[in-house]
Amino acid sequence: MAVYPTTHEKDPTISTDTFFAALSRFRDRILPAPAQAWLKTPLGLWSVFGAVHLFFLIFAAVLSLHGEAFSDTFIYRTWAATGFDESRITGPSPWVYPILALLPMAVAHVFGNAPFLFLWVLMISALNFLAVAKLTSWGRRRSAIPAALWWLGFTALLGWLGFARVDGFTAPVVLIALSIGVAQPFLASFILSLATWMKVWPAAVVLALFTVVRRRVRVVLAGVLATALVVALALSMHALPKLLDFLLQQGDRGMQLEATFTTPWLWMSVLGLGGARMYMNQDINSMQVDGPGTEVMSVLMQPLLIAAALLVAGLIFWALHTGKRNGGADRAELLLLGALALATAFVVFNKVGSPQFMVWLSPAVAVGLAHSWRAWRVPATLLIAIGALTFVVYPLYYDALSHNNPFMADVQTLRNLMLVALFVWSVRELFLMGRRPSSVPSQHDAGTPAGAKES
Repeated sequence: MAVYPTTHEKDPTISTDTFFAALSRFRDRILPAPAQAWLKTPLGLWSVFGAVHLFFLIFAAVLSLHGEAFSDTFIYRTWAATGFDESRITGPSPWVYPILALLPMAVAHVFGNAPFLFLWVLMISALNFLAVAKLTSWGRRRSAIPAALWWLGFTALLGWLGFARVDGFTAPVVLIALSIGVAQPFLASFILSLATWMKVWPAAVVLALFTVVRRRVRVVLAGVLATALVVALALSMHALPKLLDFLLQQGDRGMQLEATFTTPWLWMSVLGLGGARMYMNQDINSMQVDGPGTEVMSVLMQPLLIAAALLVAGLIFWALHTGKRNGGADRAELLLLGALALATAFVVFNKVGSPQFMVWLSPAVAVGLAHSWRAWRVPATLLIAIGALTFVVYPLYYDALSHNNPFMADVQTLRNLMLVALFVWSVRELFLMGRRPSSVPSQHDAGTPAGAKES
Protein backbone atom coordinates (compact mmCIF):
# COMPACT_ATOMS: atom_id res chain seq x y z
CA MET A 1 0.00 0.00 0.00
CA ALA A 2 2.79 2.41 0.83
CA VAL A 3 4.81 3.94 -1.98
CA TYR A 4 8.59 3.80 -2.11
CA PRO A 5 11.07 5.39 -4.49
CA THR A 6 13.06 2.91 -6.54
CA THR A 7 16.11 5.09 -6.97
CA HIS A 8 15.94 7.39 -3.97
CA GLU A 9 18.93 6.95 -1.71
CA LYS A 10 18.05 5.76 1.79
CA ASP A 11 18.61 8.05 4.71
CA PRO A 12 21.08 6.08 6.88
CA THR A 13 19.75 7.70 10.04
CA ILE A 14 16.29 6.21 9.59
CA SER A 15 16.93 3.04 7.57
CA THR A 16 15.77 -0.08 9.39
CA ASP A 17 16.83 -2.65 6.79
CA THR A 18 19.78 -3.96 8.82
CA PHE A 19 17.66 -4.45 11.92
CA PHE A 20 14.88 -6.29 10.09
CA ALA A 21 17.38 -8.43 8.17
CA ALA A 22 18.80 -9.58 11.52
CA LEU A 23 15.27 -10.14 12.82
CA SER A 24 14.47 -12.28 9.77
CA ARG A 25 17.60 -14.38 10.30
CA PHE A 26 16.63 -14.96 13.92
CA ARG A 27 13.12 -16.01 12.83
CA ASP A 28 14.58 -18.43 10.28
CA ARG A 29 16.74 -20.08 12.95
CA ILE A 30 13.83 -20.84 15.28
CA LEU A 31 11.11 -21.51 12.69
CA PRO A 32 11.93 -23.80 9.74
CA ALA A 33 10.94 -22.70 6.25
CA PRO A 34 8.23 -25.42 5.89
CA ALA A 35 6.59 -24.23 9.11
CA GLN A 36 6.67 -20.61 7.92
CA ALA A 37 5.11 -21.64 4.62
CA TRP A 38 2.39 -23.65 6.39
CA LEU A 39 1.53 -20.73 8.69
CA LYS A 40 0.84 -18.59 5.61
CA THR A 41 -1.83 -21.00 4.36
CA PRO A 42 -5.53 -20.75 5.30
CA LEU A 43 -5.18 -23.97 7.31
CA GLY A 44 -2.24 -22.53 9.22
CA LEU A 45 -4.08 -19.27 9.88
CA TRP A 46 -7.25 -20.89 11.22
CA SER A 47 -5.22 -23.39 13.23
CA VAL A 48 -3.44 -20.53 15.00
CA PHE A 49 -6.74 -18.72 15.46
CA GLY A 50 -8.29 -21.85 16.98
CA ALA A 51 -5.34 -22.48 19.29
CA VAL A 52 -5.30 -18.91 20.66
CA HIS A 53 -9.02 -18.67 21.23
CA LEU A 54 -9.43 -22.23 22.48
CA PHE A 55 -6.92 -21.46 25.23
CA PHE A 56 -8.92 -18.48 26.49
CA LEU A 57 -12.25 -20.25 26.07
CA ILE A 58 -11.08 -23.28 28.09
CA PHE A 59 -9.67 -21.02 30.79
CA ALA A 60 -12.96 -19.09 30.88
CA ALA A 61 -14.97 -22.32 30.96
CA VAL A 62 -13.00 -23.66 33.92
CA LEU A 63 -13.50 -20.44 35.88
CA SER A 64 -17.17 -20.30 34.92
CA LEU A 65 -17.74 -23.86 36.14
CA HIS A 66 -16.53 -22.63 39.52
CA GLY A 67 -18.78 -19.59 39.35
CA GLU A 68 -15.83 -17.25 38.91
CA ALA A 69 -15.06 -14.37 36.57
CA PHE A 70 -11.73 -12.69 35.78
CA SER A 71 -10.35 -9.17 36.06
CA ASP A 72 -12.90 -6.50 35.07
CA THR A 73 -15.55 -9.09 34.21
CA PHE A 74 -16.19 -9.37 37.96
CA ILE A 75 -17.29 -5.72 37.86
CA TYR A 76 -19.27 -6.16 34.64
CA ARG A 77 -21.07 -9.19 36.07
CA THR A 78 -22.05 -7.27 39.19
CA TRP A 79 -23.41 -4.42 37.08
CA ALA A 80 -25.49 -6.81 34.97
CA ALA A 81 -26.75 -8.67 38.03
CA THR A 82 -28.09 -5.42 39.51
CA GLY A 83 -29.70 -4.32 36.25
CA PHE A 84 -27.09 -1.54 35.92
CA ASP A 85 -28.73 0.26 38.83
CA GLU A 86 -25.90 2.35 40.29
CA SER A 87 -27.85 2.84 43.54
CA ARG A 88 -27.29 -0.86 44.24
CA ILE A 89 -23.60 -0.84 43.35
CA THR A 90 -20.58 -0.11 45.52
CA GLY A 91 -17.65 1.19 43.49
CA PRO A 92 -17.52 2.31 39.85
CA SER A 93 -20.80 3.13 38.13
CA PRO A 94 -21.67 1.20 34.93
CA TRP A 95 -22.34 4.56 33.30
CA VAL A 96 -18.62 5.30 33.09
CA TYR A 97 -19.04 3.45 29.79
CA PRO A 98 -21.19 4.51 26.82
CA ILE A 99 -24.52 2.71 26.73
CA LEU A 100 -23.70 0.08 24.07
CA ALA A 101 -20.97 -1.31 26.34
CA LEU A 102 -23.77 -2.54 28.60
CA LEU A 103 -25.27 -4.74 25.86
CA PRO A 104 -22.60 -7.50 25.87
CA MET A 105 -22.68 -7.42 29.67
CA ALA A 106 -26.43 -8.02 29.60
CA VAL A 107 -26.09 -10.78 27.00
CA ALA A 108 -23.33 -12.52 28.96
CA HIS A 109 -25.62 -12.48 32.03
CA VAL A 110 -28.62 -14.04 30.29
CA PHE A 111 -28.04 -17.33 32.14
CA GLY A 112 -26.91 -15.72 35.38
CA ASN A 113 -23.55 -15.25 37.06
CA ALA A 114 -21.97 -18.67 36.49
CA PRO A 115 -21.44 -18.72 32.70
CA PHE A 116 -20.85 -14.95 32.42
CA LEU A 117 -17.11 -15.12 31.71
CA PHE A 118 -17.41 -17.96 29.18
CA LEU A 119 -20.15 -16.19 27.20
CA TRP A 120 -18.17 -12.95 27.35
CA VAL A 121 -15.04 -14.57 25.88
CA LEU A 122 -17.15 -16.48 23.35
CA MET A 123 -18.63 -13.23 22.00
CA ILE A 124 -15.20 -11.63 21.67
CA SER A 125 -13.90 -14.77 19.93
CA ALA A 126 -16.77 -14.58 17.44
CA LEU A 127 -15.96 -10.94 16.65
CA ASN A 128 -12.27 -11.79 16.30
CA PHE A 129 -13.24 -14.54 13.84
CA LEU A 130 -15.20 -12.07 11.72
CA ALA A 131 -12.31 -9.58 11.84
CA VAL A 132 -9.74 -12.14 10.64
CA ALA A 133 -12.18 -13.39 8.00
CA LYS A 134 -12.74 -9.88 6.67
CA LEU A 135 -9.05 -9.00 6.73
CA THR A 136 -8.08 -12.11 4.74
CA SER A 137 -11.29 -12.57 2.68
CA TRP A 138 -11.99 -15.77 4.64
CA GLY A 139 -8.41 -16.93 4.14
CA ARG A 140 -8.47 -16.58 0.35
CA ARG A 141 -6.29 -13.46 0.32
CA ARG A 142 -3.05 -15.17 1.20
CA SER A 143 -1.00 -11.97 1.09
CA ALA A 144 -2.99 -10.75 4.13
CA ILE A 145 -2.47 -13.91 6.20
CA PRO A 146 0.82 -12.71 7.78
CA ALA A 147 -0.98 -9.55 8.92
CA ALA A 148 -3.76 -11.65 10.47
CA LEU A 149 -1.15 -13.82 12.20
CA TRP A 150 0.50 -10.68 13.57
CA TRP A 151 -2.85 -9.50 14.95
CA LEU A 152 -3.52 -12.89 16.53
CA GLY A 153 -0.04 -12.83 18.07
CA PHE A 154 -0.59 -9.38 19.51
CA THR A 155 -4.00 -10.41 20.82
CA ALA A 156 -2.49 -13.45 22.52
CA LEU A 157 0.35 -11.33 23.93
CA LEU A 158 -2.02 -8.90 25.63
CA GLY A 159 -4.14 -11.81 26.83
CA TRP A 160 -6.87 -10.89 29.25
CA LEU A 161 -6.45 -7.18 28.52
CA GLY A 162 -8.35 -7.95 25.34
CA PHE A 163 -10.53 -10.81 26.50
CA ALA A 164 -11.69 -9.47 29.88
CA ARG A 165 -12.33 -5.82 28.99
CA VAL A 166 -14.88 -3.97 26.87
CA ASP A 167 -11.99 -2.93 24.62
CA GLY A 168 -11.88 -6.50 23.34
CA PHE A 169 -15.22 -5.94 21.62
CA THR A 170 -14.20 -2.70 19.93
CA ALA A 171 -10.83 -3.77 18.47
CA PRO A 172 -12.19 -6.38 16.00
CA VAL A 173 -15.09 -4.09 15.08
CA VAL A 174 -12.67 -1.26 14.22
CA LEU A 175 -10.50 -3.71 12.26
CA ILE A 176 -13.54 -4.70 10.18
CA ALA A 177 -14.41 -1.05 9.55
CA LEU A 178 -10.85 -0.22 8.50
CA SER A 179 -10.86 -3.22 6.15
CA ILE A 180 -13.94 -1.72 4.50
CA GLY A 181 -12.18 1.65 4.50
CA VAL A 182 -12.86 4.44 2.04
CA ALA A 183 -14.59 2.08 -0.42
CA GLN A 184 -17.82 2.24 1.63
CA PRO A 185 -17.59 5.29 3.88
CA PHE A 186 -21.22 5.12 5.04
CA LEU A 187 -20.93 1.51 6.22
CA ALA A 188 -17.49 2.07 7.75
CA SER A 189 -18.71 5.16 9.60
CA PHE A 190 -21.85 3.39 10.82
CA ILE A 191 -19.81 0.52 12.26
CA LEU A 192 -17.30 2.89 13.85
CA SER A 193 -20.05 5.09 15.28
CA LEU A 194 -21.69 2.11 16.96
CA ALA A 195 -18.28 1.12 18.34
CA THR A 196 -17.85 4.66 19.69
CA TRP A 197 -21.06 4.22 21.67
CA MET A 198 -19.39 1.21 23.28
CA LYS A 199 -15.99 2.81 23.98
CA VAL A 200 -15.02 6.35 22.98
CA TRP A 201 -11.72 5.65 21.20
CA PRO A 202 -13.19 4.59 17.78
CA ALA A 203 -14.18 8.26 17.43
CA ALA A 204 -10.51 8.79 16.51
CA VAL A 205 -10.96 6.51 13.50
CA VAL A 206 -14.23 8.24 12.57
CA LEU A 207 -12.33 11.55 12.52
CA ALA A 208 -9.66 10.05 10.25
CA LEU A 209 -12.34 8.63 7.93
CA PHE A 210 -14.18 11.97 7.79
CA THR A 211 -10.94 13.75 6.90
CA VAL A 212 -9.90 11.50 3.99
CA VAL A 213 -13.12 10.58 2.13
CA ARG A 214 -14.64 12.58 -0.70
CA ARG A 215 -18.26 12.29 0.41
CA ARG A 216 -17.97 13.40 4.01
CA VAL A 217 -21.73 13.81 4.33
CA ARG A 218 -22.02 10.01 4.24
CA VAL A 219 -19.77 9.75 7.28
CA VAL A 220 -21.91 12.30 9.14
CA LEU A 221 -25.22 10.68 8.14
CA ALA A 222 -24.01 7.27 9.29
CA GLY A 223 -23.00 8.76 12.64
CA VAL A 224 -26.39 10.43 12.98
CA LEU A 225 -28.19 7.17 12.18
CA ALA A 226 -26.12 5.21 14.71
CA THR A 227 -26.72 7.87 17.37
CA ALA A 228 -30.46 7.87 16.66
CA LEU A 229 -30.56 4.11 17.20
CA VAL A 230 -28.62 4.52 20.45
CA VAL A 231 -31.04 7.21 21.66
CA ALA A 232 -33.95 4.91 20.85
CA LEU A 233 -32.29 2.17 22.89
CA ALA A 234 -31.76 4.56 25.80
CA LEU A 235 -35.43 5.55 25.68
CA SER A 236 -36.50 1.90 25.74
CA MET A 237 -34.30 1.38 28.80
CA HIS A 238 -35.57 4.59 30.48
CA ALA A 239 -31.91 5.62 30.57
CA LEU A 240 -31.91 8.75 28.41
CA PRO A 241 -30.75 11.04 31.29
CA LYS A 242 -27.68 8.83 31.71
CA LEU A 243 -26.78 8.71 28.01
CA LEU A 244 -23.87 11.15 28.31
CA ASP A 245 -22.78 10.25 31.83
CA PHE A 246 -19.64 8.57 30.46
CA LEU A 247 -18.39 12.02 29.44
CA LEU A 248 -19.14 13.58 32.80
CA GLN A 249 -17.74 10.88 35.09
CA GLN A 250 -14.18 11.14 33.78
CA GLY A 251 -13.59 14.85 34.27
CA ASP A 252 -12.57 14.93 37.93
CA ARG A 253 -10.29 11.88 37.92
CA GLY A 254 -6.59 12.39 38.54
CA MET A 255 -3.47 11.30 36.68
CA GLN A 256 -3.51 7.51 36.35
CA LEU A 257 -0.32 5.67 37.25
CA GLU A 258 0.32 4.22 33.78
CA ALA A 259 -0.50 7.34 31.74
CA THR A 260 2.28 8.71 29.55
CA PHE A 261 2.18 12.22 31.03
CA THR A 262 2.24 10.77 34.55
CA THR A 263 5.82 9.53 34.07
CA PRO A 264 7.54 12.50 35.84
CA TRP A 265 5.32 12.08 38.92
CA LEU A 266 5.80 8.32 38.81
CA TRP A 267 9.52 8.89 39.27
CA MET A 268 8.94 11.57 41.92
CA SER A 269 6.96 8.99 43.87
CA VAL A 270 9.64 6.32 43.37
CA LEU A 271 12.40 8.71 44.46
CA GLY A 272 10.36 10.22 47.31
CA LEU A 273 10.44 13.76 45.91
CA GLY A 274 7.98 16.58 46.52
CA GLY A 275 5.58 14.47 48.53
CA ALA A 276 4.41 12.61 45.41
CA ARG A 277 2.54 9.39 46.17
CA MET A 278 0.52 6.62 44.58
CA TYR A 279 -3.00 5.90 45.80
CA MET A 280 -6.07 3.88 44.82
CA ASN A 281 -9.12 5.87 43.73
CA GLN A 282 -11.77 3.50 45.06
CA ASP A 283 -14.64 5.25 43.28
CA ILE A 284 -13.32 4.32 39.85
CA ASN A 285 -11.02 1.41 40.80
CA SER A 286 -7.94 3.18 39.43
CA MET A 287 -4.39 3.63 40.73
CA GLN A 288 -3.40 7.30 40.50
CA VAL A 289 -0.42 9.51 41.35
CA ASP A 290 -0.64 12.70 43.35
CA GLY A 291 2.08 15.30 43.62
CA PRO A 292 3.04 18.92 42.92
CA GLY A 293 1.22 20.03 39.79
CA THR A 294 -0.85 16.88 39.19
CA GLU A 295 -4.16 18.69 39.75
CA VAL A 296 -3.26 21.31 37.14
CA MET A 297 -2.02 18.68 34.69
CA SER A 298 -5.18 16.64 35.21
CA VAL A 299 -7.29 19.64 34.18
CA LEU A 300 -5.05 20.39 31.20
CA MET A 301 -5.06 16.86 29.79
CA GLN A 302 -8.56 17.03 28.30
CA PRO A 303 -7.94 20.16 26.19
CA LEU A 304 -4.46 18.85 25.35
CA LEU A 305 -5.98 15.63 24.00
CA ILE A 306 -8.51 17.55 21.93
CA ALA A 307 -5.81 19.86 20.58
CA ALA A 308 -3.59 16.91 19.63
CA ALA A 309 -6.48 15.20 17.83
CA LEU A 310 -7.36 18.35 15.89
CA LEU A 311 -3.73 18.95 14.93
CA VAL A 312 -3.39 15.39 13.63
CA ALA A 313 -6.67 15.73 11.73
CA GLY A 314 -5.33 18.95 10.21
CA LEU A 315 -2.15 17.13 9.20
CA ILE A 316 -4.20 14.38 7.53
CA PHE A 317 -6.19 17.02 5.62
CA TRP A 318 -2.98 18.77 4.57
CA ALA A 319 -1.37 15.49 3.48
CA LEU A 320 -4.45 14.61 1.42
CA HIS A 321 -4.67 17.88 -0.48
CA THR A 322 -0.94 18.49 -0.84
CA GLY A 323 -0.53 14.90 -1.91
CA LYS A 324 -3.27 15.30 -4.52
CA ARG A 325 -1.43 18.27 -6.01
CA ASN A 326 1.72 16.17 -6.16
CA GLY A 327 -0.20 13.21 -7.57
CA GLY A 328 0.81 10.97 -4.68
CA ALA A 329 -2.28 10.96 -2.46
CA ASP A 330 -3.70 7.58 -1.45
CA ARG A 331 -6.88 7.94 0.60
CA ALA A 332 -6.82 4.35 1.85
CA GLU A 333 -3.26 4.70 3.09
CA LEU A 334 -4.02 8.07 4.64
CA LEU A 335 -6.96 6.54 6.49
CA LEU A 336 -4.74 3.89 8.08
CA LEU A 337 -1.94 6.29 8.97
CA GLY A 338 -4.45 8.82 10.27
CA ALA A 339 -6.28 6.17 12.29
CA LEU A 340 -3.02 5.04 13.90
CA ALA A 341 -1.86 8.62 14.59
CA LEU A 342 -5.18 9.60 16.15
CA ALA A 343 -5.57 6.40 18.16
CA THR A 344 -2.02 6.81 19.46
CA ALA A 345 -2.77 10.44 20.31
CA PHE A 346 -5.79 9.20 22.30
CA VAL A 347 -3.37 7.06 24.33
CA VAL A 348 -0.36 9.38 24.64
CA PHE A 349 -2.34 12.53 25.54
CA ASN A 350 -4.70 10.78 27.92
CA LYS A 351 -4.61 11.18 31.69
CA VAL A 352 -6.00 7.65 31.86
CA GLY A 353 -3.39 5.08 30.89
CA SER A 354 -5.12 1.75 31.40
CA PRO A 355 -3.12 -1.15 29.94
CA GLN A 356 -6.01 -2.32 27.75
CA PHE A 357 -5.66 0.92 25.75
CA MET A 358 -2.87 -0.83 23.82
CA VAL A 359 -5.63 -2.84 22.14
CA TRP A 360 -6.71 0.38 20.38
CA LEU A 361 -3.50 0.54 18.36
CA SER A 362 -3.59 -2.89 16.73
CA PRO A 363 -6.42 -2.62 14.13
CA ALA A 364 -4.77 0.08 11.99
CA VAL A 365 -1.42 -1.72 12.11
CA ALA A 366 -2.98 -5.08 11.17
CA VAL A 367 -4.80 -3.63 8.15
CA GLY A 368 -1.68 -1.65 7.24
CA LEU A 369 0.41 -4.84 7.28
CA ALA A 370 -2.15 -6.50 5.01
CA HIS A 371 -1.60 -3.69 2.51
CA SER A 372 2.18 -3.43 2.76
CA TRP A 373 4.25 -5.46 5.18
CA ARG A 374 7.40 -3.46 4.51
CA ALA A 375 5.76 -0.07 5.02
CA TRP A 376 4.19 -1.10 8.35
CA ARG A 377 6.89 -3.32 9.83
CA VAL A 378 8.25 -0.52 12.07
CA PRO A 379 4.96 0.19 13.92
CA ALA A 380 4.22 -3.54 14.01
CA THR A 381 7.53 -4.24 15.75
CA LEU A 382 7.11 -1.27 18.07
CA LEU A 383 3.65 -2.43 19.04
CA ILE A 384 4.81 -5.96 19.82
CA ALA A 385 7.45 -4.46 22.13
CA ILE A 386 4.83 -2.15 23.67
CA GLY A 387 2.53 -5.13 24.20
CA ALA A 388 5.29 -7.18 25.84
CA LEU A 389 6.24 -4.36 28.22
CA THR A 390 2.58 -3.75 29.02
CA PHE A 391 2.15 -7.45 29.86
CA VAL A 392 5.15 -7.26 32.21
CA VAL A 393 3.53 -4.31 33.99
CA TYR A 394 0.04 -5.80 34.01
CA PRO A 395 -0.78 -8.41 35.06
CA LEU A 396 2.69 -9.67 36.05
CA TYR A 397 4.21 -6.96 38.25
CA TYR A 398 1.61 -4.24 38.67
CA ASP A 399 1.74 -4.59 42.44
CA ALA A 400 5.47 -3.87 42.38
CA LEU A 401 4.94 -0.82 40.16
CA SER A 402 2.25 0.52 42.49
CA HIS A 403 4.67 0.16 45.41
CA ASN A 404 7.40 2.34 43.89
CA ASN A 405 9.59 -0.44 42.51
CA PRO A 406 12.29 1.37 40.48
CA PHE A 407 12.83 -1.49 38.00
CA MET A 408 9.14 -1.57 37.13
CA ALA A 409 9.18 2.22 36.85
CA ASP A 410 11.94 1.73 34.25
CA VAL A 411 9.76 -0.75 32.36
CA GLN A 412 6.76 1.58 32.48
CA THR A 413 8.88 4.54 31.33
CA LEU A 414 10.29 2.56 28.40
CA ARG A 415 6.78 1.51 27.38
CA ASN A 416 5.62 5.14 27.46
CA LEU A 417 8.63 6.29 25.42
CA MET A 418 7.77 3.67 22.81
CA LEU A 419 4.22 4.99 22.66
CA VAL A 420 5.62 8.45 21.97
CA ALA A 421 7.90 6.95 19.31
CA LEU A 422 4.89 5.26 17.67
CA PHE A 423 3.03 8.57 17.63
CA VAL A 424 6.04 10.36 16.13
CA TRP A 425 6.40 7.66 13.46
CA SER A 426 2.78 7.95 12.38
CA VAL A 427 2.89 11.77 12.30
CA ARG A 428 6.13 11.68 10.30
CA GLU A 429 4.61 9.27 7.77
CA LEU A 430 1.61 11.56 7.32
CA PHE A 431 3.95 14.46 6.66
CA LEU A 432 5.94 12.43 4.13
CA MET A 433 2.75 11.39 2.35
CA GLY A 434 1.94 15.03 1.73
CA ARG A 435 5.35 15.60 0.16
CA ARG A 436 5.37 12.45 -1.96
CA PRO A 437 5.79 13.26 -5.67
CA SER A 438 3.71 11.70 -8.42
CA SER A 439 6.81 10.25 -10.08
CA VAL A 440 7.29 7.80 -7.21
CA PRO A 441 6.07 4.35 -8.30
CA SER A 442 4.10 1.98 -6.11
CA GLN A 443 5.87 -1.08 -4.72
CA HIS A 444 3.25 -2.94 -2.71
CA ASP A 445 4.69 -6.07 -1.24
CA ALA A 446 1.45 -7.46 0.14
CA GLY A 447 -1.09 -7.16 -2.65
CA THR A 448 -3.56 -4.53 -3.74
CA PRO A 449 -5.19 -2.66 -0.85
CA ALA A 450 -8.82 -3.41 -0.24
CA GLY A 451 -11.17 -0.48 -0.43
CA ALA A 452 -8.69 1.74 -2.23
CA LYS A 453 -11.36 3.22 -4.48
CA GLU A 454 -14.14 5.14 -2.84
CA SER A 455 -17.68 4.48 -3.98
